[in-house]
Amino acid sequence: MIDQLAKNLISLKKEFAKTYDGNSQMQEVIPISTSDLFQIKQQDLELLHQFATKNPIYYNSYEKIIDDTKCIVYEGDINKYWLNSIQHGSSNAPFSPTWILSAYVAILMAKDLGYSEVIDIGSGDGRIAFCAKVLDMEAYSIELDESLVDLQKILVTTLDFHPFCSNAITFDYESLNLSSPVFFIGGLAQMGGVALATGVIENIVSDDLRKSAGWVFAGTHSQKYAPDPKNEAGWGTLIENNKLKKIKIISLPTVWTFHETDETPYIFAESI
Repeated sequence: MIDQLAKNLISLKKEFAKTYDGNSQMQEVIPISTSDLFQIKQQDLELLHQFATKNPIYYNSYEKIIDDTKCIVYEGDINKYWLNSIQHGSSNAPFSPTWILSAYVAILMAKDLGYSEVIDIGSGDGRIAFCAKVLDMEAYSIELDESLVDLQKILVTTLDFHPFCSNAITFDYESLNLSSPVFFIGGLAQMGGVALATGVIENIVSDDLRKSAGWVFAGTHSQKYAPDPKNEAGWGTLIENNKLKKIKIISLPTVWTFHETDETPYIFAESI
C-alpha cells in the first residue's frame, strides 16, 4: 500500500509540474480529502494542511484539481532560511525540504518497518519529525540553525516534535533513551550529507543503540553530482564503511526535483 501511495504521489507531482504556470521558488501539493488514490486518514491530511498553513515559508495557497484529485497548492520561498543555514561554520547540508506529503509517506514506511522513534537530523522546519507525530511515533528534531528552530517552535503548537537547536554531530543521543529509532539524514550525500551522517554515526557510542538504529538517506540520480563507486544513489560507500545494509528504497518528490524527471530515492538501511 505504501509503495502504491508513493507511485500515486509521483504521478500527481508529474501532472502538477506539467500544468503549473506560477513562478514561485518552491511549490507542492496536498490532497484535500482521502480517496482511492490517496488512502490517508482525513485527520492526518488536515494536520498536514495545518503545518503548511502555519508555516511562514509558504506565502500563498489555492485549490486546484490535478488529475481528478482536488488539492491545495502551496507556494513558498526558502531563500532566507537557506542562506541562514549555510552561514554556520559547522553546517554540512543547506536547508532544502522534501514535500510535506513525501515526508508523511517516508514516515509511513519507517513505521511499517517497525521503528517507533524518529530522529530528524538537519531537520530544517521539522516536517519529517512533525509527520512522525501525526503517525503516533515519538519524534526529535535536531537543527543547527537557530532561525529554523524558531520557525519549528511556531509549528509545535499542534504537535510537539521536540525541536533541539544543536549540532547533530555532538548531540547526546543516549540521553533520549531510544529503543527502536530511525535517523533521517537531511542533505544529499554530495551536498554535505556524508559528513553529517558520518559524524552522527560516530557519535553514537552505545553498541545497543547502533544495532537497533535504522537510517534513511536522501539520494540522487542526477548526473550533475559525481556518482558513488558503490552506487546507492550516492550513499553506497558510507553504507558499506559503516557495516549497514539497504533494506528498502522508496522514491518521492522533493522541492529540488520539481523540474526533474527522476524523484528523490530514500534509502532505508540498518546494521548488518
